[in-house]
Amino acid sequence: MIVTLIIICEVGFWVLLVLGLALRYLARMPRAGVAVLLCEPLLEVVLLAVTAIDLKNGAEPAFQHGLAAVYLGGTIAYGHYMIRWADGHAAHRLAGGPRPAKPPRYGMARALHEWKMSLRACAGAVIAAGLLQAAIWYVGDPAQTGPLRDWQTKTGFVIVISLLVALAYTVFPKRPSSRDTPDQPTGPGSPPALRRGGLAALRDRAGADRAGADGVGIDRAGADGVGADRAGVANGSGGGTAVDPAKRL
Repeated sequence: MIVTLIIICEVGFWVLLVLGLALRYLARMPRAGVAVLLCEPLLEVVLLAVTAIDLKNGAEPAFQHGLAAVYLGGTIAYGHYMIRWADGHAAHRLAGGPRPAKPPRYGMARALHEWKMSLRACAGAVIAAGLLQAAIWYVGDPAQTGPLRDWQTKTGFVIVISLLVALAYTVFPKRPSSRDTPDQPTGPGSPPALRRGGLAALRDRAGADRAGADGVGIDRAGADGVGADRAGVANGSGGGTAVDPAKRL
């Protein structure tokens, strides 16, 4: 029952997310969309209540009760992040908003991003461990809380692995290869060549610069031709109006 309810909560999360964004950007009903998105925490409340009731009715703590605690911790830690990510892409595709910025790929900027993601994972693990500890105290029988203790150990592994990943990106920062281009802004104000990226973009940019140089050369040649024409006209005018000194006498 608990596992089925976890699946229902996960499906319900995405259904409410899609419905809320559709109301906000397609139906032009932002308040209704926000109201639907605010209903998502109710799914976690229902799961928590059902799990507590199941334990209160005498159910022996098992794998599914620990899974419910871990799911709640992950949803609390990542729920707002996922909603903000989906909202940014929906605003870009459905409302003409700016393209969401991609995570940095290299250097200390990538390391900082990994630290943020690791701290989010650690927060979810800590919340899950706290819920598991509350369930252990609620049951009160050490002989029955073995599965919950096992899940607490798994949350500890999650914390250690997340911190090691972030530390690895800090000590050994990822660097671009010879075929990659450095991170560049991808917003509307960045040059088109940089937005496309890659060698093709560099070739396009070089071709445009070469075409511009050829145009300048043509303009200069045209200007020289105009100058020569003007000089010829001036000389011709001077020859037509000259008066022989002998005629004056």
